[in-house]
Amino acid sequence: MDADRLTAIVVGGGIAGLAAAVSLAQAGWRATVLERAPAFGEVGAGLAVTGNGMTALAALGLDGAVRAAGYLTDTAGYQDPSGRWLMRIPSTRSDPRAVTTFLGLNRQRLHAVLLAAAAAADGVELVTGAEAVAVTPGTPGTPGTPGTPGALGGEPAAVTWRTADGSHTAETDLVVAADGVRSVVRAQLFPAIKPRYSGSTSWRAVLTDSACEGRLIEVWGPGTEFGSMRVSDSEMYWFGYFRHPEGAVYPDEPAAARERFGTWAPWIRDLISATPADRLMRHDVYHLAPGPPAYVFGRVVLTGDAAHAALPTSGQGAATALEDGVCVGRLIAAPVRAGGDMAAALTAYDGARRPRCQRLARTAVMIARFGADLGGGWRRTVRNTLLRLAPAGPLLKAGAPTVGWEAP
Repeated sequence: MDADRLTAIVVGGGIAGLAAAVSLAQAGWRATVLERAPAFGEVGAGLAVTGNGMTALAALGLDGAVRAAGYLTDTAGYQDPSGRWLMRIPSTRSDPRAVTTFLGLNRQRLHAVLLAAAAAADGVELVTGAEAVAVTPGTPGTPGTPGTPGALGGEPAAVTWRTADGSHTAETDLVVAADGVRSVVRAQLFPAIKPRYSGSTSWRAVLTDSACEGRLIEVWGPGTEFGSMRVSDSEMYWFGYFRHPEGAVYPDEPAAARERFGTWAPWIRDLISATPADRLMRHDVYHLAPGPPAYVFGRVVLTGDAAHAALPTSGQGAATALEDGVCVGRLIAAPVRAGGDMAAALTAYDGARRPRCQRLARTAVMIARFGADLGGGWRRTVRNTLLRLAPAGPLLKAGAPTVGWEAP
């Protein structure tokens, strides 16, 4: 390994962190990934990787492996709780560039592909059981500035982390914060920015099934949304997102889910009833509202949920995390390694990522207000009527700028 290579410490070994590590290695940097858990892993839930996410994966050279791990499908439309269609969307599965076409995936399989790529990359070190506790952001400086320390000028960043054998501190040229919505790194740099409870919680499950409709169906009821899609030839993923007090606990989660959706369409009740208890999980939903005023601070760059945790209603969490990872390598690491100014590279990253991700976060809130958060009564009746009357075309066109993202 070349000791003269620029270095990065990536805090967090999820989707954003591993994507950033692979991208940094592609740009010729050394990257150390610190994962707090004793092993790298992900929860066994489903996700949709839309066209922009697949573009990011292609930039990392991983689109083929991820396609092999998932199920190409598309959006069927929206129903009411009885199963009546509010809006039907023609199938676009044959066109992978279409707004409504996406890859259904088990999160664990996407994570496994990224983990394997990071482990195989030249210059990436993976460390588990490493809890980051402090960060010194440093200053970017200017290359070649006389009398300033560090290969790039300015002051290097530093990260302190704890492991089973004690405390460790290392200086580095760049810190990538990829430690999720409750980011320790972000909390130190932007202490006023805290996760906020959305007002909703969500059941999620992946179960064995080869017969159900594979396209994504979303069902909107009073204060509740249900959705399902295929994530492999033999597996279905479903979620039940509903308004609920923060931190509430059910003594029997499967029974509570069956009761919550007990009067909904038969296909919904069947999916829930077929879900083994050990496959069902529920998490309160948090987001950053507002997000941080910048995605960079000193030599630290924020990625994924640490930067822009959004409501799940826009389905862009994984895709934007992958975009961030690519941009760390292409907008920061590559130009700096070529002799460019780090401050300018960090500014370019912030300018490319923050406006886009903030817009997507606002869109997610708007979708929630129009969908699951709307509640019952006349507003829901009006919403449903509008959906039945509206053509699908304009709605699909509105999503084109999101999925049409191009890697820098």
